[in-house]
Amino acid sequence: MTRPHLKKFRRIVVKVGSSLLIDAAAGKVRAAWLSALAADIAALHGDGCDVLIVSSGSVALGRSKLKLPRGPLKLEESQAAAAVGQIALARIWSKVLGDHGIGAGQILVTLQDTEERRRYLNARSTIAKLLEWRAVPVINENDTVATNEIRYGDNDRLAARVATMASADLLILLSDIDGLYDAPPHLNPEAKLIPVVKRVTADIEAMAGSAASELSRGGMRTKIEAAKIATTAGTHMLIASGKIEHPLQAIMDGGPCTWFLTPANPVTARKRWIAGSLEPKGTLTIDAGAVTALRAGKSLLPAGVTRIDGHFARGDAVIVRGPNTHEVGRGLVAYDANDADKIKGRSSSDAAQLLGVSGRSEMIHRDDLVVGGLPGETDSV
Repeated sequence: MTRPHLKKFRRIVVKVGSSLLIDAAAGKVRAAWLSALAADIAALHGDGCDVLIVSSGSVALGRSKLKLPRGPLKLEESQAAAAVGQIALARIWSKVLGDHGIGAGQILVTLQDTEERRRYLNARSTIAKLLEWRAVPVINENDTVATNEIRYGDNDRLAARVATMASADLLILLSDIDGLYDAPPHLNPEAKLIPVVKRVTADIEAMAGSAASELSRGGMRTKIEAAKIATTAGTHMLIASGKIEHPLQAIMDGGPCTWFLTPANPVTARKRWIAGSLEPKGTLTIDAGAVTALRAGKSLLPAGVTRIDGHFARGDAVIVRGPNTHEVGRGLVAYDANDADKIKGRSSSDAAQLLGVSGRSEMIHRDDLVVGGLPGETDSV
């Protein structure tokens, strides 16, 4: 099967693990390697691609700066080390991307930020605005407030959730291994790299071995879990070695890696989820002009809404009906029912004055809207 090429993707999430970013023996950042990676990112960015980074390393950096001894840390020690390391990590990414004239924005998230509806929408909006400004979001788990024990390998799953949240069409996991093998390569010299995985099956899951490094405890198992999350949401994923300089350029040059393919795309997958998997909590009735705008691929603005029915919260699914009461589509609403009722029929600027706060300019953003109930027919909406 022909492998995809990086240049065909419009939005890419790159996950960088602690074992790649930090020289464990020296206790410092691998500066030359990171500069080479930043050059690769800058090349993609210069071609118009949106790039997001999910970066581990805050605890490892904090441990180094605080000169903590090797060995396991208690939870509060990990949290305190992360507090020190997060400052250093943000400064490092800002510097290496800034060398190429690219701004970086730090986003710290927890599991709840990708699972709870309101926090998910806020994080998604922040990412979207940074990308609109052509900045590179650098995302890390907020280890300073983590309530469970910190495990570096969990950032594989975090990266997959970030990729789906950002509607990325490719997730790249840079690893200390160049892909998935049919047997553990450190135990079996005859193990063969699997270049393409069409679908994550039980046999594929069985191939996942244990972790190979001290800093990256998640190993291949969490990468397979990440592949399941990503491909289900319409995001391709690949695992490639980060041990070499210019790892993204190596992928473009056809270097060894494993692609996990999905038959969908993130817009279609997300809209299919909105159209068929969520229970509507209310109804928005809109005027004829708004119907025309939605069918032309526009977002739903408060001015086009004539009636609000139901009790819904921000982020809930609602039905959108035209003036003849026929269903026009479904979407995730940006306002609670009470606030939506206050601003219906008004301009976005009036809405801010009525509510006393500057909210979203759209009642339903086009990325959160399915017109006609058939996401495959409305990719532009």
